[in-house]
Amino acid sequence: MMRPFLTAAWKKLLMINFEADPAVLRHWLPAHTELDTWNNTHYISLVGFLFENTRVRGFSLPGHRTFEEVNLRFYVRYKESGTWKRGVVFVKELVPKPLITLVANSIYRERYATYEMSHSWQYPDAHSLKVSYRWKVENEWNHLSATALQATQSILPGSEAEFITEHYWGYTQLNAYSTSEYQVTHPQWEIHPVTDFAYHCNACALYGNSLEPMLQQQPLGALLAVGSDIAVMPGKTIRRGTL
Repeated sequence: MMRPFLTAAWKKLLMINFEADPAVLRHWLPAHTELDTWNNTHYISLVGFLFENTRVRGFSLPGHRTFEEVNLRFYVRYKESGTWKRGVVFVKELVPKPLITLVANSIYRERYATYEMSHSWQYPDAHSLKVSYRWKVENEWNHLSATALQATQSILPGSEAEFITEHYWGYTQLNAYSTSEYQVTHPQWEIHPVTDFAYHCNACALYGNSLEPMLQQQPLGALLAVGSDIAVMPGKTIRRGTL
């Protein structure tokens, strides 16, 4: 059995979702993949969560086991042997640890960047939960935050929540003809029903002018997943000659 490259726990994944412009997303689309949709809508998501108990090849580094991540991702699929694999493409992934950025960009050719970050989990009463992830861009704090119920519920089959959370493959463009693919394994998550959410993101500074309008519009909604232990498997390269 293949040994995971990375294991960790992903906790309290806050996902703020927006309708995406497919014409803009195609600029970021890796070779051999196509854009995925739910109810004929393309999605792009700002996602914040916490890594815990992080290990690479079974080893952990002091000071690198627990840290925040905030990423911007959209949703794709790839057909292999007649079966669709549903995956995500990361526009950029923010972490507070330079070594994590170096390893991820070197091994998986991802778009990691290092920023000052923090998070807060609060329980103001017996029923509610407040979650916030913060990162500093150009000396200004950006944030994702939500208030939710502590009680959890299962994700309904065929729902928007299932579409957003049930993508188990990552795809990264290597060049015009090649794409990196890796698998992320985890059980299906439960969710905390979100009652309120807010965000502030300097999208132009982080992602450029083309993606800024998507993140300035009214979000479609927010999800807060409980999370679980995860494993990131070693990647492979998809090549099929010229397109």
